[in-house]
Amino acid sequence: MTYNDIDFNHKTILITGGAGFIGSNLAFYFQENYPNAQVVVFDCFRSEATFANGNLQSFGHYKNLIGFTGDVVCGNINNKTDLALLDDYEFDFIFHQAAISDTRVYDQEIVMKTNVNSFYDLLNKAQKDGAVMVYASSAATYGSLPSPQTVGQESPENPYGFSKYMMDQIAYRFANDFPEMTIVGLKFFNVYGPREYYKAKTSSMVIQLGHQILAGKAPKLFENSAQILRDFINIEDVIQANIKACHPQQNGTYNVGTGTPRSFQDIADILQQELQTDLGTDYIPNPYAGYQMHTQADISTSKTGLGFEPKISLEAGIKAYIPEIKRLYGTDIS
Repeated sequence: MTYNDIDFNHKTILITGGAGFIGSNLAFYFQENYPNAQVVVFDCFRSEATFANGNLQSFGHYKNLIGFTGDVVCGNINNKTDLALLDDYEFDFIFHQAAISDTRVYDQEIVMKTNVNSFYDLLNKAQKDGAVMVYASSAATYGSLPSPQTVGQESPENPYGFSKYMMDQIAYRFANDFPEMTIVGLKFFNVYGPREYYKAKTSSMVIQLGHQILAGKAPKLFENSAQILRDFINIEDVIQANIKACHPQQNGTYNVGTGTPRSFQDIADILQQELQTDLGTDYIPNPYAGYQMHTQADISTSKTGLGFEPKISLEAGIKAYIPEIKRLYGTDIS
């Protein structure tokens, strides 16, 4: 399925973080729909390095790219020598997905260096090449503001959210300085779907709860989970947003969600229905003070500015995801 009238054949496309969840899905989108496009994946790939919270520093995984026939460049966006490897190419489109995306990493220096400093370098590359720049912003820029979350009303509450907020400000200034450029930021809400498994503990509750159920355990949820709502969006709709962002009505940042929040209880119940189990629910106390109870993307400007229209309901998205959840159950995550 293609999402707009841009012909990406014979175009050169860079995907940073291309071995990660969203990046690898983008890589295969182009490979399957535009076989004559030159797709370059840039990723530092997974190492054993961890943050203070125990989570991996990089989630890029070679298994996400099995079957990919484009170019792969291993490099770190923090390293100017690695970035210089991209000077061999002249890009038409840059999809910048690489980042520290763990909201519980509180080392401000590494988050800002990785997410903010490197953005200047990539914007300069886009300007030099005349490339369209589509980058990953985040719903984390909103912090715990009440729903609906609306572009222009941000209040980040962790280093990751602040770094993405700063990226948005940089993008606005850059677009003002170079009005001929296309620069679009996408604020992803709760994304789920194939190729997220290697995010480990930071993967979506859809696959985590699915694997709990397949293990014969009742899905574990916080108490009052029927009242904890999130804007869950399927990876296919996220790909749609990225493609439509290549030809926006105007530069800016746009929310990428469904606009229809659903509860964690809904996810557990849909999974049990699809997996034909009746294990009940294991409720546990919520240990997080100030836990956000509700997110809902205001996608009105995304509809008018990008032509974005989410297509996949939570029920349909989980149903389509079930074979992959089953396939990955019990497989090595390393």
